[in-house]
Amino acid sequence: MDDVQRDRASAELARRDPVMRLLVRAHGPVRLGRRRASHLEALARAIVYQQLAGAAARTIWGRTKDVLGGRVTAEAILGADEEQLRGAGLSRNKLAAIRDLALKTSDGSIPLARISRLPDEDIIERLVQVRGIGRWTAEMFLMFQLRRPDVWPVDDLGVRKGYAIAYGLDDLPAPKVLATLGDRFRPYRSIAAWYCYRAVDTVTV
Repeated sequence: MDDVQRDRASAELARRDPVMRLLVRAHGPVRLGRRRASHLEALARAIVYQQLAGAAARTIWGRTKDVLGGRVTAEAILGADEEQLRGAGLSRNKLAAIRDLALKTSDGSIPLARISRLPDEDIIERLVQVRGIGRWTAEMFLMFQLRRPDVWPVDDLGVRKGYAIAYGLDDLPAPKVLATLGDRFRPYRSIAAWYCYRAVDTVTV
């Protein structure tokens, strides 16, 4: 989904839903930033960033890339010295996870070269086979790396908070409830989720 398609999706959501109309007016068009250099790098970075504050995560990721010679490939990960990767700040679990990602990429279990041809749920099913990758990480990959238009991450705290703020709910909607509430945004639920994130930004910044 390119910028033009996202702009059309925003306009369609604004036409359908008065709350989305306000969010679109307040925050303008959807902009997702640049993609990561490769699908593997995007996933490895996501693993490293899990449960870390931004500055610490950036530092560890930068050191990890240095150990890999600046090239985040399956070959570089599998060929790297484990102690050096641990010295970069990777926990044992995260080291095991990125190595598992590299192994499954190398043996074809995770066909990253052609993964964009697969439907969303098939991609999620493949990715969650990797140690350290759950459904949420797979959904973020779909939204921000593959630019899929209809992802609705109901377990994402930011989306739940943003929906509650935007729609004036007293409590965060439960994931199952949010799943139903998101049906009216199909086939542009990724765009709706982006505006939910912006609703949180508006309140907390």
